[in-house]
Amino acid sequence: MLNLSMFLAYLFINNPTTWQADNKYLLIILVFNLVWLLSTNITGLYESVLHKDSILTYRDFLKAYLLFIFLLSFFVIIIGIQSYLVTREYLLYSVIIFGFLVGGWKLIFLAIRKSNRDLFVNSRTIVIVGSGRIAMDIFQYFENHKHSGYRVIGFFDDKASRVAEIGLYLGSVSDVIDFTLENNVHEIFCALPTSQSKQIEDLMLAADKHLIRFKIIPEYIKSKKLMQVENYDHIPVISVRPEPLENMLNRFIKRAFDIVFSLFVIVFVISWLFPILAIIIKLQSKGPVFFTQERSGKDNVPFKCYKFRSMRVNADSDTKQATRSDSRITPIGAFIRKTSLDEFPQFFNVLMGHMSVVGPRPHMISHTERYSQLIDQFMVRHFLKPGITGWAQINGFRGETKTTEDMLQRVEADVWYLENWSFLLDLKIIFLTFWNVLKGEEKAF
Repeated sequence: MLNLSMFLAYLFINNPTTWQADNKYLLIILVFNLVWLLSTNITGLYESVLHKDSILTYRDFLKAYLLFIFLLSFFVIIIGIQSYLVTREYLLYSVIIFGFLVGGWKLIFLAIRKSNRDLFVNSRTIVIVGSGRIAMDIFQYFENHKHSGYRVIGFFDDKASRVAEIGLYLGSVSDVIDFTLENNVHEIFCALPTSQSKQIEDLMLAADKHLIRFKIIPEYIKSKKLMQVENYDHIPVISVRPEPLENMLNRFIKRAFDIVFSLFVIVFVISWLFPILAIIIKLQSKGPVFFTQERSGKDNVPFKCYKFRSMRVNADSDTKQATRSDSRITPIGAFIRKTSLDEFPQFFNVLMGHMSVVGPRPHMISHTERYSQLIDQFMVRHFLKPGITGWAQINGFRGETKTTEDMLQRVEADVWYLENWSFLLDLKIIFLTFWNVLKGEEKAF
């Protein structure tokens, strides 16, 4: 499709009735092909194509396509196009046609895969050693995902009673290897507990000797989320949750965006907004223009969070949340809280590195101490820098938290953001934050 798009672009720009070999395009064709191969390898576009979710398929395609355009632009600048008489118009048409061709093909492929997945997947017969909770979980997965390519024949365990009710008991652990050889079983999934490590090792060695693939399922898997496995030499280590922002490149991208975005807001918005609000705030009530409060930051390190003061000076500001029709709120305070203008000084926090544009909202120290005792995952949100806006806020979990359940919903949203961060997700949250401000939010008070 890549080379077809280049050919179509050639016909579109040149006279299609006078076709002849044109060597000036050969280097460009080579560059296009190599750059696409590089882009797809970096982004993993063609990994697990038979099992990958349709949304993930298109997300990976978009990543590969944008990287392709970026790298292609870079190489074209380095090589130069004038000496090869290849125009920018030709390059532009080629890239656009290619995008439409591959994007359309992905739709066709997903439709074919959905209705005829068995045509693409080689069915492999497997047995499961063990019959505990993990063994039953993996069996249920294969039952629910027939397209995975695995067909479970049955279980081997020294306690037949565990699987007798589903009628798939095949024998004791010592019978596994003989059965697999006699019945052409392709793989063994071992879900024995670590207390039986000697049996696991003996099975693994025997499977290797007879060219049977052997896979071990970890005994302790409490989480329902996707886990990450890292290898330290020969030792596999499972992380209980994915954390995209533990990647140095991702942290650099997020921090660079924070600096650019906060500088833009400070220079072009706060520079003229500050004197206007400062005068009105001072006229309506005595006290400072800014409200400064210690909040819980990344790794639970306190920092001074800045806001435009929206309340009269009071003794409860460090312990009591704002409520609907709160008597402490000034007239201008009600407006800036409704429009979220009171949060704008936090762009200085972003510039100083205490906060990010997007992240979990920072809580008062007293709330952190309280809810950390009531909600198991509450402190997990502190793995990230707090944000001016976040996934919880655009999903309606902002403002006053009257009950522990309200805070739990906010925490769950924050943890989801931590596990699923991407730069595109940040842009989506920022856009929806502005949209919510324009249409008005019920919990903004």
